Amino acid sequence: MMIFGPLFVALVPGIIIITLAWWFRRKGYSLLVRMLPGSFATIATIILFYIGFVNIRGFEGGAYGILAFFLVVFSIISFITGKKVTVQQ
Repeated sequence: MMIFGPLFVALVPGIIIITLAWWFRRKGYSLLVRMLPGSFATIATIILFYIGFVNIRGFEGGAYGILAFFLVVFSIISFITGKKVTVQQ
């Protein structure tokens, strides 16, 4: 449960972030707007890792670190999704 708990907690915001980046790409927004969900997820990841490492510590802090890792994975996928070029016909 030490890995699956943070994974399942990270699934909800991760799916929202990826869906938002995909929707921004589909609507044809600028690259800056398409990168915003991944950027916000990266900032949230840094904050969560800091809180888990400095303030909480121990096993619960480790769970925060694992949650931060999964959010980084989702933000990288969001960056890749937002970076794709749409072809207008």
